[in-house]
Amino acid sequence: MKKTAVVAFYARLAADNPHPETELASDNVYQLLVAVVLSAQATDVGVNKATRALFAAVHTPAQMVALGIDVLKQHIRTIGLFNTKAKNVIALSEALIRDHGGVVPADRDALEALPGVGRKTANVVMNVAFGAETFAVDTHIFRVGNRTGLAPGKTPLAVELALDRVTPAPFRGHAHHWLILHGRYVCKARRPECWRCIVADLCAFEPKTPPPKD
Repeated sequence: MKKTAVVAFYARLAADNPHPETELASDNVYQLLVAVVLSAQATDVGVNKATRALFAAVHTPAQMVALGIDVLKQHIRTIGLFNTKAKNVIALSEALIRDHGGVVPADRDALEALPGVGRKTANVVMNVAFGAETFAVDTHIFRVGNRTGLAPGKTPLAVELALDRVTPAPFRGHAHHWLILHGRYVCKARRPECWRCIVADLCAFEPKTPPPKD
């Protein structure tokens, strides 16, 4: 995608949604970290439903450790891979207490060193909590980057690096949210809704999907 098209692409998404936000519910940085860890291979809606009661009771790593893994599992049992995720949440909470004074570090490498925290999770936390210009490439962004021609790549890291390279300064802070939401609600995996896409004319995907028949 040419530079002028990239600018127009982001400008339209920005005009449509000037202040995009994560759809994961949390009250502080620690809860955000936990929610993002739980969201792997799960929907934000499902995570929010499971964490509603959990986050009403648990606000800190120390409270999570005190809660214990068995009670945590009961809270998140509706989320996929909840056994493994529960172990990781307890382990990362213990690591935060031991190594960071119970505070979530504003450093991607330190975040990635925590149990259950990969590059995508660290990028989300860095962007949402600390305002870093990071690109958290999930399945939606990977699809949008490749399908549109905005940032093609064979791996999530390749797409992330491509986005970092082509995304201009005015749009870098919110870019990954715009792309996630666009992939989730418009540029869908099975049937992209090209007929109502505000960047369809800039997109490399062919043939464009026609509107459903009445």
